[in-house]
Formats: sequence, C-alpha cells, structure tokens
Amino acid sequence: MIRGYPSLPRKESVRKPEPARSRGCEVRPEGPESHNELSGAVHGVAVQAGVVHGGIHIDAQPVSATWTPWQLPPLVRVVDRASELAALERHRVRATEEGRSVLVAVSGLGGVGKTTVALRWLHTLRPRFPAGQLHADLGAQSPDGPQHPGDVLARFLRALGVPAQQVPSSLAERTALYRSLTANQRLVVLLDDAASAAQVRPLLPAGGSVTAVTSRSRLSGLTVDGCYSVQLGPLAPEAAVELLADTLSDGRVTENPDDARSLVELCAGLPLAVRVAGARLAARPERSITTMVRLLTEEHQRLEALAIDDDHNVRAALDLSYRALRPPAARLYRLLGLHPGREFSGAVAAAASAAEEEREASPLLDELHDASLLVDAPGERHRFHDLVRLHAAAKAVEDETPQERALALRRIADHYLANATRAEAIIDPQHRTAARDYGPGPVVRVDVGADPESALDWLESELANLMAVIRGARSAGLPTVCWQLADALWPLFLRRKFYDDWSAAHAEGLAAARSIGDTAAACRMLTSGGVGELGRANVTGALEMFEQAAELFLESDDRLGHARTLNYRGLALFRLGRLSEATAYFQEAADQLPANGDHRAGGLARLNLADVALALGQAETAIHHAGAARTTLLDAGDTYNAARVATLLGQAHLRLDQLDLAERLFTEALTPLRGMTADYETARALGGLGEVTERRGRTRVARDLYREALDLYAAVGRSGSGEAETLLGRLRRLESEEPGT
Repeated sequence: MIRGYPSLPRKESVRKPEPARSRGCEVRPEGPESHNELSGAVHGVAVQAGVVHGGIHIDAQPVSATWTPWQLPPLVRVVDRASELAALERHRVRATEEGRSVLVAVSGLGGVGKTTVALRWLHTLRPRFPAGQLHADLGAQSPDGPQHPGDVLARFLRALGVPAQQVPSSLAERTALYRSLTANQRLVVLLDDAASAAQVRPLLPAGGSVTAVTSRSRLSGLTVDGCYSVQLGPLAPEAAVELLADTLSDGRVTENPDDARSLVELCAGLPLAVRVAGARLAARPERSITTMVRLLTEEHQRLEALAIDDDHNVRAALDLSYRALRPPAARLYRLLGLHPGREFSGAVAAAASAAEEEREASPLLDELHDASLLVDAPGERHRFHDLVRLHAAAKAVEDETPQERALALRRIADHYLANATRAEAIIDPQHRTAARDYGPGPVVRVDVGADPESALDWLESELANLMAVIRGARSAGLPTVCWQLADALWPLFLRRKFYDDWSAAHAEGLAAARSIGDTAAACRMLTSGGVGELGRANVTGALEMFEQAAELFLESDDRLGHARTLNYRGLALFRLGRLSEATAYFQEAADQLPANGDHRAGGLARLNLADVALALGQAETAIHHAGAARTTLLDAGDTYNAARVATLLGQAHLRLDQLDLAERLFTEALTPLRGMTADYETARALGGLGEVTERRGRTRVARDLYREALDLYAAVGRSGSGEAETLLGRLRRLESEEPGT
C-alpha cells in the first residue's frame, strides 16, 4: 500500500523498506544470479528471500508511527480522593458499555490537585489503552495566553507519527486528520489547565479513547459533548494532615497534631500549599510546626494584595518558601519568573543568573526543586507550577530593579539567539546570516548538535520557547532580538515546514524592524517571510511581500538586494502561471546578480529560467540555462542546488529521448540529495529515473522506483502535487498490465 494513496491491488504485496529511512541501502538488480542483498544502514522493515515456493502475501498496513507516545507526567501520592477516582472509573465503564467516547473534566481551585487526581486515574488505564498517552498543558494561566488548539494538534499529530511537513495548516484540517488517526485507536489524552470548552473541543480524539480535562473553571460548555464533571474541593483537615506527614516524613506531625492541623488549615487544605509548607519544614529539621504556623499567620495580611481569587493562602506558603532560600537561589527563582516560555533548561537558568556555564546553576536548581518550587519536565528540563511562576514573577518585580530585570531578560533572549544562530550555521552554512547584536552578557551556549539533523532537532525542541521570546521581544524593548531570532529560524522553517510559526515569526520580526527603522532587516523579513507564504500557497500574499521588499531596496539604493527580489518575484509569478513575466524577471536576475557580486544567486536564476523553459516545452533552452547554472553552483560549493539542476537536466534530456544521458544525470543527483534527506527533490529524481527504466522496458524496476518516489512525496505532504499524480497514474497503469492482476 502506498502511503497517502488508495490501495492498489496486486497479486503479491511486499512492503518495501521506508525509503526516507533507508539511505545507503543497495538492492542488487534482479536476474538469474540475483542474491537479493542489502548493504548499508537499513531502518524500518526489510524483506529478504532466497528461493520461495508458493504464494506470498505480506499485509503492509500503513503505519503512522514507529513508536507509541507515553507523555503523561509521573505520579505523586494521592490522599483522600478515593470517591472522585471511583466516580471517574464508573463513568468510564458506563460510557464504554454504551459505545461512547469517554470525556471527563476535573475542576477546582488552583493547587487543589486536579492534575494529580487525573494522573492517578489515567495511569491505571494504561493496560487497556495500548495506543499511548498524549498530554498538553493548555496554558490558561500562562503569561502569553492559552495555547491555541491548532498548535496543540500539531504536536499531537507529530507525536502520533505525522511528519511535520504533513501537518495541515488550518485548524479544521488538523482536527479532521487527528480524528481520522484516532478513530480506530485506544488512547488516553490529558488536557491540562484548559481555558474554555472551545479550546478543548478540537482536541477531543475519535473512537474509544479517554480524555481528561483539568481546569479552574467548570467548563460547563463540554456538557453537550457528553462530559462528566468532577469538582475537587480542598482536602479535609485529616487528609491534609496525612499529606503533610507524607511530605515531612518524620515524627513532628505525630508529636504536634494540633499544630499540624492548624498549619494545614492555614494552607486552606490545598495540596500544593501543604506540600510546599512540608518541604520547608523538611529542609529545617530543627524548626517546629508551631513556628511555621506563626510565620504563615503573619504572612496573610502582607500577601493579601497578591491574592488571585482564593489563592492567598498558597501565596503565603510560597512566600515563606522563597524567604527561606539562600540569596543566590532566591535570586534565580525570581529571575526565572521572567522566562517567557513554559519550560526551560539548565542553560536558561545559567543565563538568567549571569553564570558563565550551565553547571554553575545546577546547585541552585536543585535547591529550588528541594523546596518544591520547581518540578521536572521531560528532557531534563524544569517548569513552575502556574501559581509558583506567578509568585516568582511578582518577586522579580518586588526585589529586582527594572534595570536588573531588563538585563536578565536580555541574557535569556541572547541565549536563545546565540544558539539558534549556531544551529542555523550548521544546517545551512551558505545562508547569508546577518550580524547578531548581543547585550553585555555573558551569553550561555550549549551543544546544539554536530550535524544538520541534530541541529534541526534542537531548534524544533526549543521552538515553543523561541516563539515565546519572539512574541514578547518588542514589548520588552528588544526589537533587534525579535527580527534576528526570526531570521535564525529560517533553516528550520524551510526544511520542516512549520508554516504557522514561520508566518507569525516573520510578521513579528517585520513589525520590530519597522519600529526601529531598520530597512535591511525589514527587507530580510519580507523576503524570508514571503518564501514561507509561497510554501503555504499564499502566492498573492508572497508576491506582495516581495514587491514591498523591492521598493525598499530601490529607496535605499541597494542594487544587490533589489536584484535578489527579482528571483523571488519570478517564483511567485511562475506559481501564478504567468510564465512570460516570470521568464523576464528570472532573466533580469540572471544578468544583475552576478554584476552585483552574487554569482551563486545568479546561478539560481539560471536554474529558474531552465525550469520555466521546460514547463514551456523548450527542452534545448532548458539544457542551455541549466548547464550554466550547474557550473556556477558547483563552483560556489552549493551541492544541493547543483543536484536540483542535475534532476532538471535529466528531465530535459528525457524529453529529447536521450535516455543514457538522462539516467546518468538522475543518478548523479540522487547521491547528494539522499545524503541531505532532501525527500522532495529525491522523489523528483526517482520519478525521472523510473521513467527512463520504464521506457527501456524494465517495468518491474520502474514500479519500484515509482513507489519509492510516491512514498517520499507523501512524507513531505506533496502527494497531491501534479508530479506525484503523474507518477501515480504511471504506476497504476504498469500494475494493471502486470500478469495475473
């Protein structure tokens, strides 16, 4: 079965190895002496056989992922929630018997233990739900606002095995794909800290899955979706005392039961506050519970102004924990409250505290964890409970000067900018990286990987934080960081197609550049952002951006910049089908770019001229332009685009029925393209090679090449392109001609 296409009936169905993950694999040609050998690194499924008698059928069902997501956070002890847990399970059993999806909402005051109860129940369901567990913090209390359901769906789809390039751009399409993928799956989904029913609704899976939602609000709007609601109240005094004893783990609760009861009552029975108070006592074995009661009582009036709803008791407990920290840890705590994202690494902690290296911040982070002010996040990262983060931010305002807060935020932003720029250089060393502006430092750098794939992985893992910095940079007085960080994300956006973030980052970067009158930066945001709009099929919008950049370059008498926009405008016109106009722009670019010092870009203009000529059926003209382009690009060391030219040359020679030359060019193109994981361009070369072999009568080899190319088109979300549809038609025709089908 071809991924992304209807099933094609065949007598024998053998699943080939995933081509995108089988680089370096060599399959010997078939024939009487074929040994059916595989060499090199093979990832995925491979089938080898010597002599086989009888019928063969290997059912190759499409697999959306090679792993199962288990994203739920770890458990902590639950005290006195047996009735709520039993009610949740009764609802699940009843809904399952009635053939309905299971949807529950656990609501209550901040710090009351909503997530803890949901996790306790959901973890017990793991044996019954083998398709995995998904988890998202919807961020109702986040400083930058609740998560958009489209962003959450994109993460869920990637966790379920959908490549980033195949994630649809619109919320409706993401919702439809998510429900299609989960229709026959048994998943557990935890949606934490929801802001509204409208935010939750697109995230509900289909089929027999279980979804639990936590929120401070009751989310009554989910009732129409069959939601069962559980409202958590504070712990009863006896249960809260039990939780305190569990946290404290010594004899003080038993020795002072009355004071212990008074302490948990001051904590309003909220598990978070009890845990924090207990952690502080555990860190001070000599301190009596009586002293803690007195201190907490004295804090109430002073913290009243910091109260949010009924959370003032939690604030008091947190303030006591903060005051008990050593000064360096207290400073780190409040400075981390300035971090714009939800999670952060140890390197961010080092940057916030002006340390030179990550290891300098590790003991302070340990102290914050010991005080229950930080919790672990996946990937050796850290996060605040939402109330704790708000408390830390408030302490930064109280205890740091505006200048110190600004410097700390600049160091955090510079950390992300420096490391994103390093990743950019590893991924795309030929990208014209703009100069970066940093604050007084120090700038904390990390290992972002030694190769393009690992550098891309680092950028993707930090994308939420990078976008949070971009969105907040202008209001924080850091417009230069805003556009430079958007610029550094170019290779990630270009290769992994995060079109929503691409558009948002460059819109913010453009506004930032304009706010400081930086024409060169504005042009950069317009051109790079316009390429993103081309990718998301907003061709008219892209053309407008390229034309704006061209006008700015003319106004500033930047001839080279203006010449580069000729190429971009030509691409947009080509997409709009205005081929004669596109040809004129590409020809002008091919003339002006070398004259202004950019020979490589001139080579790209010649490549684009060849592409238009081929589209017009002018194969010999295409060969003329492509040959010149290939020479220029190879001289510039641009092996990727030189390989693209080789594919185009192969297509042109194929049009002229020059099969030997076409085969050589397609083969030459495949080697560098496979090595760069350039799946789309690899698919184009494979399709051309398949057509050569088909014309020579080697139909079985042609079928294999077409299937591999179609798999790659599907992997990058281009299964609906004209090229892919043409290959699919050829494959169906060849399979219909196969004997016995």
